[in-house]
Amino acid sequence: MRNKRFRYLLAVLAAFALLAAACGDGTSETTVAPGDTTTTSAAPDTTVPPETTAPPETTAPPETTVPPSELGTVEVAAGEAIQIRSLQAITGDVSFLGIPNQRATELAILDYGQIQGHDVNMGQGLDDLCLNEGGQAAGQTIVADTQVVGVIGTSCSGAAVAAAPLISAAGMVMISPANTSPALTSDLQGNPGTDFNVGYYRTAHNDLFQGAAAAKFVFEELGLTTAAAIHDGDPYTNGLASAFRSAYEALGGTVSVFTAVNKGDTDMTPVLTEVAAGSPQLIFFPIFPPEGDFIVQQVGGVSGLEDVVLMAADGLLVSNFLALPESTGMYFSGPNTNFAAENASVTGVTPTDFLATYESTYGEAPSAPFWAHSYDATIMLLSAIDAVAVDNGDGSLTIDRQALRDELSATSGFAGLIGSLTCDEFGDCGSQEISVVLHEGDADATPTNVQFSAGREDLLPLITGG
Repeated sequence: MRNKRFRYLLAVLAAFALLAAACGDGTSETTVAPGDTTTTSAAPDTTVPPETTAPPETTAPPETTVPPSELGTVEVAAGEAIQIRSLQAITGDVSFLGIPNQRATELAILDYGQIQGHDVNMGQGLDDLCLNEGGQAAGQTIVADTQVVGVIGTSCSGAAVAAAPLISAAGMVMISPANTSPALTSDLQGNPGTDFNVGYYRTAHNDLFQGAAAAKFVFEELGLTTAAAIHDGDPYTNGLASAFRSAYEALGGTVSVFTAVNKGDTDMTPVLTEVAAGSPQLIFFPIFPPEGDFIVQQVGGVSGLEDVVLMAADGLLVSNFLALPESTGMYFSGPNTNFAAENASVTGVTPTDFLATYESTYGEAPSAPFWAHSYDATIMLLSAIDAVAVDNGDGSLTIDRQALRDELSATSGFAGLIGSLTCDEFGDCGSQEISVVLHEGDADATPTNVQFSAGREDLLPLITGG
């Protein structure tokens, strides 16, 4: 009998404990700011009781007005600026590729203006060096500052391979105006690239489109059936050379030699001799300076290549390379930069307006072709921040990192200088319009003698085999 009474008493006490846990003080629900995932700001009396005081089903987190962010939030105090960063190649041999991109971001910030009463600050421009190591070092600097919301960069795909995982893991977003390697997004057939990271987007094209456009031009327009391709091992150069080979062979062409130079090589005679052995009618070498400079300067001295047609891509479609006398007569594939005059950003700025402002501000034209992509990437980021930032009523803002990713991922029909921008599930947002231009001797980074143009609908069947 005593055992029965004892068990009954225990049951009553347990029931009271459950009732007390269910009716506890609920003030913690009203003190959590929407999207706030931190725990250090909670008052001691809002701490969740130890799990041993109640069964598991009673330990659900308190409800909030807005579900807690999966990635955390950025709190921008009254009077403080919203922090973004620019990560481009701004020193070294390819600085002329990254400098116009950084400048375009500066101009875009000025054109967009404040976001809900807050300035936007991109800080000091960071340098990706167009190298994996540069992307990693700059990426570590960026993620160390938890106030940074997003990044415009990188210039080079190799740098993005190292920077993007760090930025993604920190819950930030990154929009590149110039990365084109398929590895960073997808194969356009529903499969993520080997270097895909959530939170990565780009306004630049996917090089599967560029490779297909270059191949169609060479095979169908020039009527050349044998080609060689040279890369330098970089994700951009290898990816584009591979895309060209795949599309060219699908059309019926033959790639007689597919080879590589090393970054830092100055004597190109060995690789050019290897190429000559395959008797190509054309050499496609989508690489960067200065290695590209040495190829074009030395190719004429290699037996069997005196009359070979030369074709490069946007990595060499820059003012320094175009100033070389040997580059005259070359073909270049790259992003279409003959933008329609009526194209206008959400800021109301047209391509003509932008170029006029750029030249008056910096005293020169952009030295590389991704200036419009950089402007659009920045405006896209600022617009998304504006859309998700929550005014807390005291002059401060809360920016939910997951909400920002969701907003960018939902981008559709966004008005840009390059045209309408729509992001797919892997972050490809660009117009995918590719042109082939003939360099006639001027030093303009965007030669206007267009020989061939193609877009998504023209090129996708060649890429997918559909």
